[in-house]
Amino acid sequence: MKTQIDYRFYPTKEVTIISAPFSAGQGKSGVEKGPDLLLKHGLREDLEALGWSVSIKEPLKGTGLDVPQSELAEEFDRSHGIAKRPTAVAQATEKIYHAVKEVSHQKKLPLTIGGDHSIGLSTLAGFLDANPDACVLWIDAHADINTPDTSPSGNIHGFPVALAMGLSREAWPKQFSWLDEAKTKLAPDRIAYIGLRDLDPCEKQRVRELGIAAYSMYHVDKYGIAKVVEMALAKVNPTGKSPVHVSYDVDALDPLFTPATGTPVRGGLTFREGMYIVEAVAETGNLGALDIVECNPDLASTDVHEIDTITAGCAIAKSAFGETLV
Repeated sequence: MKTQIDYRFYPTKEVTIISAPFSAGQGKSGVEKGPDLLLKHGLREDLEALGWSVSIKEPLKGTGLDVPQSELAEEFDRSHGIAKRPTAVAQATEKIYHAVKEVSHQKKLPLTIGGDHSIGLSTLAGFLDANPDACVLWIDAHADINTPDTSPSGNIHGFPVALAMGLSREAWPKQFSWLDEAKTKLAPDRIAYIGLRDLDPCEKQRVRELGIAAYSMYHVDKYGIAKVVEMALAKVNPTGKSPVHVSYDVDALDPLFTPATGTPVRGGLTFREGMYIVEAVAETGNLGALDIVECNPDLASTDVHEIDTITAGCAIAKSAFGETLV
């Protein structure tokens, strides 16, 4: 059923699904299939049934960047630490950035479906361009706040928060100079993490030093998901008047519910906890943007695992866009 939630930033209830079938931010092919499967599973029709007018934008179509990771050049930048495939990631994220920026300035809600989480640097930068007062809930098992000089793997899907903040600018591969045009950097007091349980040592230090609101599964167990979401929103949106960008990696959920993802970590959110987060944001009326990333059907060991993961991705969107049982 659909509710009568007042989406205050989108009174006409227009959403643009930005398809971002991209895989080069990490090392496993298959995640580029996620957007197509989400759409085939009825994502567009589900949102229309909830009263939204839906359009689709495909910034990577015809670019040669929407192919399996294994078909892209295995390129390394070791000038400051390590970054893998920086050219492909920079080219794709720049295109996605312009798409999100355009949609956001049109006052349509950008729903970006990936693809790996490297696209998060695009969605954050693009949405902040139109909404400099925006705040962020990063729903993920990982903090994604590494830079080339701190990353143990070099996979750029672990960099997006750091790049959107402008951290360690001197360590960025030169291909990311386009990001300098982003007029608003993400401030540490405007982002909160929910669901964390796997951070690199340098990430832990960075989160602490920057004073970022971070709620791990310990906090979810101790306080309950409702209190955690309440605390997170109070930290990043104390006035309750700013749009909230939710960037949702399906690996935030326990692998029992989303097994077909690239970096699963046991002990995650239950399905209901995961849905409650976006339901609670929707209830505030402040939803501004949504990302759903890291569905990788090639990592499913059974058809059921693929279906479970794609179904969870669609459920995140439906819960964020107003679906309730009563």
